[in-house]
Amino acid sequence: MFDTLSSLQHAANNLGINALDADRLLLSVLRRSASERTWLRVHGSEAVSANTTTRYLALCQRRLDGVPLAYLTGERGFYGLTLHVDSRVLDPRPDTETLVDWALDVLQSQAAPRVADLGTGSGAVALAIQHQRPDAVVWGVDASTQALEVAQANAVQLGLTVHFTQGNWLSPPPDQLQHLIVSNPPYIPENDPHMAALRHEPRQALTSGPDGLHDIRSIIAQAPACLRNGAWLLLEHGYDQASAVQALFTQRGFVHVQSRKDLGGHVRCTGGQWVLPAGGDNVCLSG
Repeated sequence: MFDTLSSLQHAANNLGINALDADRLLLSVLRRSASERTWLRVHGSEAVSANTTTRYLALCQRRLDGVPLAYLTGERGFYGLTLHVDSRVLDPRPDTETLVDWALDVLQSQAAPRVADLGTGSGAVALAIQHQRPDAVVWGVDASTQALEVAQANAVQLGLTVHFTQGNWLSPPPDQLQHLIVSNPPYIPENDPHMAALRHEPRQALTSGPDGLHDIRSIIAQAPACLRNGAWLLLEHGYDQASAVQALFTQRGFVHVQSRKDLGGHVRCTGGQWVLPAGGDNVCLSG
């Protein structure tokens, strides 16, 4: 009989749920903030209803089946923002904050920059940039109308003005050249064995051809026509793909090509600067 909060937590631990996940799930069922773990310790002897027990144990079983914690609680913290996430979008990873850090570095010297976030999903990257740079004009692009619904709802909830639009990377192209294009595109090879553990997340947001680079190739090919002179393209990729992605940037004519490491020390993002030859000009066209 699970008659107290503490007994429910112990039951979850015995099932194999780690302490943090057990607490977050219980706080979610109780409609309390994720930051109130101390509250659970203080109120551990409080009685729980049969309905609470049923709902909590059902969430624990789904977590054991590999459903992301963020889908079960309905929220994910990202770059200081609380985002709503569900199975319509990829669960934002902390490592993607590396992409935001780099984007903000690139934009330091720009006033009122124009930024495009390709494959925006929940809107995590676009909203984080907009939050840090209120003067920026930020676009979030995604092929999925369902993902755009999530992103737009997050923008409304956070009171941030990001312009969300449906598109396939840069097709159709933005109506003005950008100071920065960022993307966390799909980059897992289609037959990668790790996909089994990611089965609850949208596959189209994860896999990209036999080598995982199909969408990265498309973005690198299309981006120069939509970048201002001196603008940057920054991409997230797999931990073992940096050399291949750097080569794609260089082959396309980008300069200052470089990579950055994520929180775990893995090379996770690669970027390059688009510099026009003397007398050159850009016209943003789809390609």
